[in-house]
Amino acid sequence: MAEYYDYVLGLVPLALVGITALLHVIGVATLVAVPVGASVASLVVGHALFVNSPVDRSAGTPDDTPTSSAGRGPINAD
Repeated sequence: MAEYYDYVLGLVPLALVGITALLHVIGVATLVAVPVGASVASLVVGHALFVNSPVDRSAGTPDDTPTSSAGRGPINAD
């Protein structure tokens, strides 16, 4: 079943290409149509990131998270 972020991933290229093509067909210059389509796609991404931000569902509540790293070894980044 598709969720919100699946729709966002489909809407970004649709907004970019679709709005640009629609504006171009109705007579708006391409140099204006492309930034308008890109702006709408950016608004969709911004909404997905900042308004309806992703949440890590596997993480516990803030009470479950340790406050210090005592007893842990160094993290190997390799």
